[in-house]
Amino acid sequence: MTMEKAIFGAGCFWGVEATFRTVKGVSAAICGYSGGHLENPAYHDVCTGKTGHAEVVQVEYDPAQVSYEILLDVFWDCHDPTTLNRQGPDSGAQYRSAIFFYTCEQEAAARASKEKLQQSGRWRDPIVTEIAPASTFYRAEEYHQRYFEKRGIPAHCHP
Repeated sequence: MTMEKAIFGAGCFWGVEATFRTVKGVSAAICGYSGGHLENPAYHDVCTGKTGHAEVVQVEYDPAQVSYEILLDVFWDCHDPTTLNRQGPDSGAQYRSAIFFYTCEQEAAARASKEKLQQSGRWRDPIVTEIAPASTFYRAEEYHQRYFEKRGIPAHCHP
């Protein structure tokens, strides 16, 4: 079994992580930071908005059980991709909508998916999701992992 990875930023990573954990074929969903310039950032660094990082979830999945395109559908469904640097009450570049791709195939699929969604008319405003090469993924502090599950809070991640 060959596992693959994908990175998605869709606002606060707690709900995004919980959402991806429910997808059949996903073996891990890990909260973290990506897309910035500071090495080994901590949550308090990222919250300053000065590191360039986004709160993201790295998804490890079995492509024999779930396609990257299905993961993209989950990503689009769990947030509003038309709000720049904001999801719900959270604002700042760390909450931006982003897809960080590992391969040319992921990039092509992400761009095609974004274009298809924009053309669908589902969103009145333009989709502002960043699509960029994956940079170093930094795992977030342990208290961010499975945040809702550890606290017995029902998970939610919907626009």
